[in-house]
Amino acid sequence: MGAGRRPATARGGVPRSSRRDDVLREAARLFATHGFHGVSIEQLGAAIGISGPGIYRHFPSKNAILAAMLVGVSEKLRADGDAAVRAHPAARDALDRLVTLHVAFALDEPYLITVQDRDLANLPRADEHRVRRLQRAYVETWAGVLRRIHGSLGVTESRARAHALFGLLNSTPHSATELDRTTMAAVLRDLALSAALVEPTR
Repeated sequence: MGAGRRPATARGGVPRSSRRDDVLREAARLFATHGFHGVSIEQLGAAIGISGPGIYRHFPSKNAILAAMLVGVSEKLRADGDAAVRAHPAARDALDRLVTLHVAFALDEPYLITVQDRDLANLPRADEHRVRRLQRAYVETWAGVLRRIHGSLGVTESRARAHALFGLLNSTPHSATELDRTTMAAVLRDLALSAALVEPTR
């Protein structure tokens, strides 16, 4: 883009990328609150101040919104996790960074956690498979770090431990309602690191 040119905008002067992000953000909130099938395009449009049909300028369907939401967050988690491991050769440092990143995600995106847990099966089959592949890769990133920390840990148990850690960290739709964000982040980080560093008993 040349100097001095303004970004393309939707009607009313709102940048298109920003409006698209608004759709995804409000869709996550509404889907988490009412369920995917409990939210209409008209309700989603009203939540961001546009007409229902106006949503179709950004997404071809409600399913496409769900796909962009869940594929997007899965891609980001995997990319951030891989980058953390590459940037921290020491396994303990990599674990610390993985936990820090996931704590931030869990506190910033509790609606996405709820939608992913409840509405993944509502994705088109190809998108569902893509999300599951990305999730498996993210699990493997964590499991690999855990095996480096605990030399006796097997592949199956390292994956089970990774899933258990996600269960703890992804509790924020229920657990992060009483404490302020800074305190809750410290609680989640301390609990996750303590659990991750428990030595195998066999």
